Amino acid sequence: MYRFMENENGNGSSPAPHTGESLISMHNIWKTYQMGNEELHALRDVSFEVRRNEYLAIIGPSGSGKSTLMNLIGCLDSPTAGDYWINGNLVSDMTDDELARIRNKEIGFVFQTFNLLARATALHNVELPLIYAGMRAGERHDQAQAALASVELADRVTHRPNELSGGQRQRVAIARALVNNPSILLADEPTGALDSKTSVEIMHLFETLHEAGNTIILVTHEPDIAARAHRVITIRDGKIEKDERTK
Repeated sequence: MYRFMENENGNGSSPAPHTGESLISMHNIWKTYQMGNEELHALRDVSFEVRRNEYLAIIGPSGSGKSTLMNLIGCLDSPTAGDYWINGNLVSDMTDDELARIRNKEIGFVFQTFNLLARATALHNVELPLIYAGMRAGERHDQAQAALASVELADRVTHRPNELSGGQRQRVAIARALVNNPSILLADEPTGALDSKTSVEIMHLFETLHEAGNTIILVTHEPDIAARAHRVITIRDGKIEKDERTK
């Protein structure tokens, strides 16, 4: 991974020091794919910071680079150039094991399609990150129950996904994302598979979680969903077009 890259004007840009107040700091991030003899720049010189307990939405049309940016934030992919700090750690300096720990402990993922195990109960689905973390059965059982209670599903712990509504399945997915007390809740199109009424309920839940102190980053193409966040970054053609506070 490069530690700096010449910008489009040919001027070198060196990484800015991490600021301790930021939970996330991205500086001059590029993501480039080689397509035959051509280079496709999915992200172009993207820089921004996210403070602890922010509620941020990243919005943009299909192909804008927002999904690429989400993958970088979640340490699911690496930038071609630039520097990314998360919780004071420079991602490019991390080993594979350290990156796996970040994905398991620091970031809680919420996906559009829920990604629940069909034959497992809500409780077992929520316990999965704790199993990977090596937590003892009794402790993880209690922690998973508390996470389900926090999303108002204390009475659904023994239900399997096919016994739950779409909104309840997304709540299980959110409980699973929260169970390790992560630094960041990262949600990819969290209402994309839900009807409008259920979408409102899920977005109200995100607001409640934010008020409880969680840092939330959601990726969406829906303006009405993005508008519920307190800050909105608009991505277009791989660049930040706008970065504005809404509340």
